[in-house]
This record gives sequence, structure tokens and C-alpha cells, in this order.
Amino acid sequence: MGVLNVTPDSFSDGGRFLDPDAAIAQARDMVAAGADIVDVGAESTRPYGGATPVSAADEIARLAPVLPAVAALGVPVSIDTMKAAVAEWALDHGATILNDVWGLQRDPGIAALAAARGVPIVVMHNRDAADPTIDIVADVEAFFARSLAVAAEAGVAAGQIVLDPGIGFGKTPAQSLATLAATARFLAFGRPLLVGASRKRFIDSVSPAPPDRRLGGSIAAHLLAVLDGAAIVRAHDVAETVQALRVAAAIRNAR
Repeated sequence: MGVLNVTPDSFSDGGRFLDPDAAIAQARDMVAAGADIVDVGAESTRPYGGATPVSAADEIARLAPVLPAVAALGVPVSIDTMKAAVAEWALDHGATILNDVWGLQRDPGIAALAAARGVPIVVMHNRDAADPTIDIVADVEAFFARSLAVAAEAGVAAGQIVLDPGIGFGKTPAQSLATLAATARFLAFGRPLLVGASRKRFIDSVSPAPPDRRLGGSIAAHLLAVLDGAAIVRAHDVAETVQALRVAAAIRNAR
């Protein structure tokens, strides 16, 4: 899953793809590099705070010149939003997957929309703020259990749900590492797992570097997540991530 932020304030590439032509070109490059899904977001959900809230109307205005063109590239497009109104607009204009960073626990309309449209939905763990005193893995598990109950009540088909432990969101760097280390444990929910470790702050806590210099750490985290059972990785650096995953798979197949 390639990341396309059409925002001015995303933590890693804020403003780079706010221009529609630049965004569409970036999506085209990601698809050429091997992205199976393009994840388009028009409101920063910066995992460490500081993002400016955006209205649904403004979010749609940012998406309008970009999302239909990205959908026309021929790979599935997911819409990264926590608003049902934006999600519905995106589905009407070419998106085929929902990606809710609040795991169906903020806007109840998203669960109803996913059920009505029969589309896949990524359910991500999140917290309003990090609490270093809690057992973060247990917190992720409890959150997933609540989200799956919300989904079931709304009529979302179980086979349409992907779980994302939300690396960096509402977590200290140490908790993000603990969550990544527990990837295999989340398989007990019987749903595919998505891991988005790309450029996250926990990498800086291990090997100091600004967001755009965290490629090595991002690839290491994603390779280990896949080895532990993750089905999807969400990355900014698609070409390098695809190459790493393909080489790792080739080595494993040669054993």
C-alpha cells in the first residue's frame, strides 16, 4: 500500500503532493514501482499531534482533483479518512477500500457505510494520547475487540475487515516497538493485518534520523512484520519496500 498525502501538514511529506499534478504523478510512480493499493488521505492524522483539523468540505475539495485520476490508474484506491461523509464521497468517485484511523469508534457512519457498500475496511488502533504506563498490546487487543463488535452490529462482513495496530498512534516509541513485536499475536483475531511503520518516530528513537531519512528502519520493521504474518504494509517509499520484500521472498523460496 503506497501512501499519498494530499495535505500541507503530514508528518513526513507535508505539502509535497498538495498540488494535484504532483499527487497524480506520485501515484503513477508508486503503481509503476509495484504498489498494489494507493492510500489517499486529505487530512493529516499526524500520530504525534499538531495537525490542523479539516472540515469534510475542505477534505473533499483536496481529494476532488486527485482521487478519480488515481483510481483511473487501475489499482485499488483506499480513502484514509475518519469522516463518513468523506468516505462516501470517495467511494462514489473511485475508491474501493475504507481506511479508518479511529477503527469505527469515532464516526459511527463509517461502519454503516462499509456495510451498505460491502467494501473492505481497515480498522486501525488509536488513542487520544500515549500513556507509557499501560500494557499497549493488551490495549490494542481490547480496541480491536470493540471495533469488531461495532462492525458486527453494523452488519460489516467479517471477511471485509483488515486490522491495523496503528504504529505510532497514541503510543510512545517503546510502545510502537512492543506493538510491532506482537504482530503475530494479533493474528488470533483471524483477520488480515496491515502494518504501517513507514518513517515513524520509533525509528528515530533507535537510530536518530529525520522522517525522510528513515528508509532503512522502515524496511526492517516491515520485513519483520511480514515474517510475523502481516498481509499488507503501508509505505511511503514504495520502490525500495517492494524490492526488499521481493528479495526476502526469493531468498525464503530458495531455501
